[in-house]
Parts: sequence; C-alpha cells; structure tokens
Amino acid sequence: MSTTLSSTSIPAFLNILGNLSHLIEKAQLDAKTRGYDSKVLVDFRFAPDMLPLKNQILIACDAAKLCVARVSGLEAPKFADSEVTLEDLQERIQKTLNWIRSAPAHALDGLEDKEITFPVGKEATKTMRAQDYVSFWALPNVYFHVTTAYNILRHNGVQIGKRDYLVGSADLV
Repeated sequence: MSTTLSSTSIPAFLNILGNLSHLIEKAQLDAKTRGYDSKVLVDFRFAPDMLPLKNQILIACDAAKLCVARVSGLEAPKFADSEVTLEDLQERIQKTLNWIRSAPAHALDGLEDKEITFPVGKEATKTMRAQDYVSFWALPNVYFHVTTAYNILRHNGVQIGKRDYLVGSADLV
C-alpha cells in the first residue's frame, strides 16, 4: 500500500479525535461520580495566557477538518463555537468525525504538491506544500491540542492514563 495524503491524514484524525471523545466520556463520568459541575473542566486552563479545555477541543477539531478541507477543496462545515458543556464538546467532536469520515479519499490523493495557504495567528499566513502541511503542521497541531486537553483532564483528577490517550490506536494495528 502506498502512502497518500488521505492515508496519512484521515485515519490519524479519526483515531486521535476518537481518543479525545473517549477522554471526554471519562471526564463526564468523573464529574458525575465525584459530584462536581463539569463546567470547571470546560473552563480550566493551566496559565492565564493559555486557552481553556473548551478551546483545546475546538481547535483540535477545527485543525483536523480544515486540513481535510484545505487539501481536498471540499467545504468544511462551520460550527458556531457555542459549546459550554462537556456534552456540547462531545457533540462537536462527533460532528467533526462524521464530516471527516464523509470526505472521499480521492479528493486528497495526488495533491501532495498543492500549495496550501492558511492563517497563522490573527494576522499572518503561511504557505506549505500539502504533504508538508499535513505532516508538519496539521497533524502536530491536532496532537498538541488533544495532548493539552488530556493534561488538563489528568491534572484535575480525571482517572485517565496513556492507555486512554491511545485507546483508538488498537483498531488500526
């Protein structure tokens, strides 16, 4: 099997966002079991200049869907970013997963040299070859935000470990 943009990106996004969904399920159960308002998790941040859990999840979802859209030329769905509960965030993850699943592999494949220009921060853009964009920008960005979400949950006592972070990978091997 040859490596293509679809085989590099789509399974990785489905896997890590599926793992993120699993982490949110564990967080929901933890809040219910320990009897606290899960909003404390949604709004938690490690530092004043760091985005809270909610934004970590939104960015992970958007980075994945926008990568697929930018490379393929498909139009990504627009979400309102109005999530305020773990249930809302879980729904956001599921909508993102469903859209990525709907993207046909052939829409990405063969576009390795396509120039992708995307925003970096509020005022700058960056241009990369699609292969580099997937491998060195989009995938690391999604993993960064999912890892940060994991760390926020773990820091707050949600009973998760490395196995939970990697739970979906068992389906791929």
